[in-house]
Amino acid sequence: MLTKPTHRLVKTPRMNARYLADYMAASERARRTIIRRCKYRPIARIIQHDRAKSAITKHFLGARADCVTLTQEAERLRAMLSDTDFDREVLENNADYIDSFVAAYANLKLPDAELYRDDRITDIVLNGVNINPDVRFALRRVTRTNAVKTGLATFRYAKGKDLDDDVAAWQSSFLFGYRQTLDESDQATPEQKLCVTIDAHAGIVHAAPGDALSRFRNMEAACQSIAERWASVPPPDGAVIE
Repeated sequence: MLTKPTHRLVKTPRMNARYLADYMAASERARRTIIRRCKYRPIARIIQHDRAKSAITKHFLGARADCVTLTQEAERLRAMLSDTDFDREVLENNADYIDSFVAAYANLKLPDAELYRDDRITDIVLNGVNINPDVRFALRRVTRTNAVKTGLATFRYAKGKDLDDDVAAWQSSFLFGYRQTLDESDQATPEQKLCVTIDAHAGIVHAAPGDALSRFRNMEAACQSIAERWASVPPPDGAVIE
């Protein structure tokens, strides 16, 4: 009898910026686990928060007068029909994500800047590791001397749990470094306070710290180590590779 595969092998180094931030703040043992999770992806479906992220992104890029439409979207998701228990769980989790954001919205203080969608966002390769930046929208402000300052924003969410400050600092630092790699024909300059990781549970906006560029360089160095270790990372115990 053939054994059903449990994991899919990702042959070349690849991870989301969220995992890279987690990696930078993790212990050595936890780092090995993170690489293993990225290299061997479970075939079983995993709950994603795409609906919630899209709804909140649309909220930020719209008028943002209140959260009525977000509350309505959470209610709509809960009222949707589902074919399986898993589909039902996905809808409920996305609705919970939105509700958590709405509850924390009053505490959320974004930088004073224009919010917009930057169509140049794409994956970036850092020392052999393909990184998905997971950017939700961009920010831009003009100084009194008409200098253009820019940044990027992403979301983090864990049910019932605040985002760790150090993890947030690493992720916002990635955004700051990544923003510098984009085409600068508009003469814009990335700014730490405009590169933010938004904790959708706590309503806290984590801006890139003063040492963001140094942190980004450390992330580049870490990616070289990840790329070198990738081939030798064994699969999880009992895994059957597709």
